[in-house]
Amino acid sequence: MTRERSLRTGVRKRRRLRGRERYALAAASLVALSMTTSGCVVVHGEREVLPSATRGEAVKAVRQFTAAYNKADAAYDSSLDAEHTAGALAVIDAARLKAGHLTSPKGNAQHTPLVLSDVKYTIPEKAGWPRWFVADARGNKGGDARWLLVFTREGRQRPWQATYLTLMAPGAVPAFKKDEDGWAEAVPADTAELALPPADLSKDYTAYLQSGRGAFADGDHTSALRASRAKNATKPGLATQYLDQPLTEGAYAPLALRTADGGALVFFTTHHFTRQTAAAGAAVPTPNADVRALTTGEIKQTLTMEFVAADVALSPAKGTKRGKVSVLSRLEGFTGAKGE
Repeated sequence: MTRERSLRTGVRKRRRLRGRERYALAAASLVALSMTTSGCVVVHGEREVLPSATRGEAVKAVRQFTAAYNKADAAYDSSLDAEHTAGALAVIDAARLKAGHLTSPKGNAQHTPLVLSDVKYTIPEKAGWPRWFVADARGNKGGDARWLLVFTREGRQRPWQATYLTLMAPGAVPAFKKDEDGWAEAVPADTAELALPPADLSKDYTAYLQSGRGAFADGDHTSALRASRAKNATKPGLATQYLDQPLTEGAYAPLALRTADGGALVFFTTHHFTRQTAAAGAAVPTPNADVRALTTGEIKQTLTMEFVAADVALSPAKGTKRGKVSVLSRLEGFTGAKGE
């Protein structure tokens, strides 16, 4: 019996050892997998500061976006460029195409293909996702204005998408800070080095439009816009109200590039509503075909229109003489309406 107990004890010990070995092997496998994954992460730049894109990738992204944009515009079909747009541009573009389809189901008879030339690429170095870059191009639409596009990519297996689009006068795009290899510098959204950090711009700009108070320089998209609103607010028989809200989450997050003077060019998104209410016995002005196409409800006495804007501002370095933020451009797109 003693010998049998000894044998049974030995078997149990061997089983425990084999169990420990299996546990150790599994743990080692997990560690190895973790190290492999971590190694891939570092190599592909999720933690290491690397250029957001190669020049070849940037050129290809612009080319693919332009081709998709033209197909969607010709057919008035947002599904044809949905994979190549995101954020503010996606919302504005989808609404435009939907309205076009509802008013012209057979497609865009006025379609002229967009051609982008003289493209200048500004590619920042950064860690983590999203990766992004700026393309500054001459377009065959919009007069002599430059097309300023921001392309973002959320992961290695995700496509490059045009997130911001705005038009700027020639010479209005500031010079960017670049290193000896030509790479630009991405500015953190929460930086304390600027008059206003990128993370606060959408919130502070929409608050400024409501109150007139804030660190914004006078200009077409600040003081002049408020003056125009005030003029339109109380026309005979019609009252117009404006509501402005920030948009900052997900694909609407601000993106900023360091400028040569130490400031930053910031791309950000805002959300706007315009409510027109007719006096008793009067009527709200008849909206155009695109507005009617995207309007729900019946327009009796009130029409509330919704807009999304892609905004570009220059936030100077804190403590500089210029001091205030200049809103350089904004592309506002109609996205829907409600009649009451």
